[in-house]
Amino acid sequence: MPIAVLLVEDNDVYRESLVFLLRRVDGLDVVGSVADGTAATPMCLELDPDVVVLDFRLPDIDGAEVAADLRERCPGIAIVFLSASAGQDEYDAASRTGAALIRKDEGVDVLVSAVRAAAGRRRE
Repeated sequence: MPIAVLLVEDNDVYRESLVFLLRRVDGLDVVGSVADGTAATPMCLELDPDVVVLDFRLPDIDGAEVAADLRERCPGIAIVFLSASAGQDEYDAASRTGAALIRKDEGVDVLVSAVRAAAGRRRE
């Protein structure tokens, strides 16, 4: 059964590129993508993904707040934070929420590995 992924990323070009690339990876199914944090939880509730790939720096709401809301309203969801610059705030939030943290410059292979690992932890 493929890993269902919801992507939350405000940069349209980057989001569409990730959707394009992730849809070509065996074992992954991008079930949805949204451009802002406030849409993440309703979309999670609707689509029931295994993993939410979540940009940490969103214009409307902080990624840590989105992650906390997802954890509360979508129990058992796995989260992978994406960040252009992984600083102490990002590492602290990832640690606090149990999310993985991937820098955007690490590439799609690293992201795919993190998604698979997160989904594996969810299914345990």
